[in-house]
Amino acid sequence: MRILRVAQKVYPDVKGGGPYHVHAMSRDQAAMGHDVTVLTVRYDDSLPHVEERDGYTVVRYDPAVTLLGNDISPGLAQYLSAAEDFDVMHAHSHLYFATNLAALKRFLGDIPLAITNHGLYSQNAPEWVFDLYLRSIGRWTFNQADVVFCYTDTDKERVREFGVSSRIEVVSNGIDTERFTPNGSESELIESDGPVVLFVGRLVEGKQPTVAIDIVSRLQSKHPELALYICGDGALRGELEDLIAHNELNQSVSLLGQVPYDEMPAIYRTADVLLLPSTAEGLPRTVLEAFASETPVVASNLDHIRETVRNGGKTAPPEKPAAFSEQIDHLLSEPDTREHLAKRGRQLATRTHQWRTTVEATTATLESLLA
Repeated sequence: MRILRVAQKVYPDVKGGGPYHVHAMSRDQAAMGHDVTVLTVRYDDSLPHVEERDGYTVVRYDPAVTLLGNDISPGLAQYLSAAEDFDVMHAHSHLYFATNLAALKRFLGDIPLAITNHGLYSQNAPEWVFDLYLRSIGRWTFNQADVVFCYTDTDKERVREFGVSSRIEVVSNGIDTERFTPNGSESELIESDGPVVLFVGRLVEGKQPTVAIDIVSRLQSKHPELALYICGDGALRGELEDLIAHNELNQSVSLLGQVPYDEMPAIYRTADVLLLPSTAEGLPRTVLEAFASETPVVASNLDHIRETVRNGGKTAPPEKPAAFSEQIDHLLSEPDTREHLAKRGRQLATRTHQWRTTVEATTATLESLLA
């Protein structure tokens, strides 16, 4: 099967759960014998236009303009307009211009299209903007697809509420539970004699890293040795540095920057709690990786991830830092509860979120489009 994967971002050009999903899916489908090409945007001038790596081909085009965190590339549009030698297109996230172009290609041509929904709302703009988008261009984009992949039944229902009539398949997001495991060494990047709260994600408004600092600060009177480690990079790094300095938190909050993916299993093992106070998410790989590592999670009680998170953690409203602090305090103060949730999280990850199952189910669905 000749697969054209259309993705605004791909790992390791860009770090993050979505870009890594694109890379790992392409790598593993290539290992299965499929011919995979990833069409993407170039974020580093030193990267080649065309590159063969990990069994698949990457084709990059430079962006011309950026709008609401969305890079628009005429070269990518030109490539798609001429693309004919593919059996199927697989686009990632309806929120990107690249996926809009793939939908237009499907509308004008006969190459089947699949779209993976990595989360209905963007973290780069207000919700009302994307609510309007989902009722117009976003809905049209989804409706050009021969199949839409959603991670959960709840997410499938949310997509349907916007008037999407395309076939929808629920395929759970998965992670490598042999890489992410409670067994193994801890990370030397984390130096703390007290409990460790971990934040993993891009440093952007929607992830609320400044709120993460507020949440942990509220706990220091009761847990004076508590330390927050923040993994990730982004536009808010300078603001976080200023916030840490202004509140004299240098001894309790550490910015680790972008941590190599191979180091992340040890990072999770070293933490006591993963904190995710986002205002918008898909089904984050970070939650599943923490679960597989037997690290409990305290995350926002967003509709489509609430039930998943509660298997191995606690939830709180994203607009209420005090509620997050209470939940973290509960886990730190009751080790039996923390251990119970850690075991349940690992069981869920190994039972229903195996990456190989995600790849096999996705590939089988793509093959069904050829018939």
